[in-house]
Amino acid sequence: MKFNYTNILLFALPLNILLILCHVYNQRNHKRTTPNHTQTTRSLCECKLYSPANYDSDPQMRKVMENFNKQTQQRLRDYDDRMIEKRMQCKDKCDKEIQNIILKDKLEKELMDKFATLDTDIQSDAIPTCVCEKSLADKMEKGCLRCVGVFGGGVAPSVGLLGGIGEAAISVLKPLALKAATEEAIAEATAAAIEAGMKAVSLKIEKLGIIFTAREGFVDLSSIVSKSTFNNGRVLVESAKKLIGKLCMSDNGGYTSFYNTTIYSGRDEYYLGNIAKVGATTYDTTFAFQKGTLEATKVGAVKATYAGYHTSIIASIIAILIIVLIMVIIYLILRYRRKKKMKKKLQYIKLLEE
Repeated sequence: MKFNYTNILLFALPLNILLILCHVYNQRNHKRTTPNHTQTTRSLCECKLYSPANYDSDPQMRKVMENFNKQTQQRLRDYDDRMIEKRMQCKDKCDKEIQNIILKDKLEKELMDKFATLDTDIQSDAIPTCVCEKSLADKMEKGCLRCVGVFGGGVAPSVGLLGGIGEAAISVLKPLALKAATEEAIAEATAAAIEAGMKAVSLKIEKLGIIFTAREGFVDLSSIVSKSTFNNGRVLVESAKKLIGKLCMSDNGGYTSFYNTTIYSGRDEYYLGNIAKVGATTYDTTFAFQKGTLEATKVGAVKATYAGYHTSIIASIIAILIIVLIMVIIYLILRYRRKKKMKKKLQYIKLLEE
């Protein structure tokens, strides 16, 4: 059977119209079978949870807020700890990288310096040396050379100069110290002699009091003994006269026996003038003895001290000279070793050039 295209199109058009009419009929005469669901949930707006009374006073809301705050704070603390740890790790990493860079630059600089110092050094014996490596011996040699230069060129003459200055200072200060020691010994001897003289005079006056205590006109004369009166008879007598005063007269109109013995007798051992002579004699004897003893002690101490200074100066000079000698010996040994090493290096260089 054969159909042309016109017949096919004419058949499709009424079929399409029929389908549309059927669809419209179904919509008009039949109800919808899909149910409409009613909303069973309650929204926040309906419950009014956002009102201040329900939001602030509700225990559940408070608990929720507290849990939320705790969790938030814990998370923030954990975050801070992680950030601190990461910063420390980054800092350590950066420090290591910086140290590696510095070490690398330092090594490159040292290598460049070693290559730059590659040169020949002609010594007095015309031996060229290659300064391509600075060993510990080379550094010690240079240090010893500087030390020898300092000690030999500066310190050794300075030692002699300082030694001379020390000797000059000692020669100037020693006489002054001896003079001061002598003066101190004289002062101490004088004080001891005055004390001894006053004691001797006081003993005589005490003995005088024992004898004349029961007699008429007795007066205790121990108060007239002093540093200015114990060895001066005239002053001692005048002081006694002032102290006795009107008690010198007896009942019969004359002087008392005590007054006659101490003031007017002039030959009795209890006469105050003779007692003052005893004090002067005691003073002279004690002063001579104490002066000799104290002067010998103090002057001997000064001499021993300055002898120790002499010994210290001499020992210091000897120690410095020994140190200089040791440094020179070390320098010579290191110099010899360096020359020997340089000869070997020169031989290696020649072999490499060949």
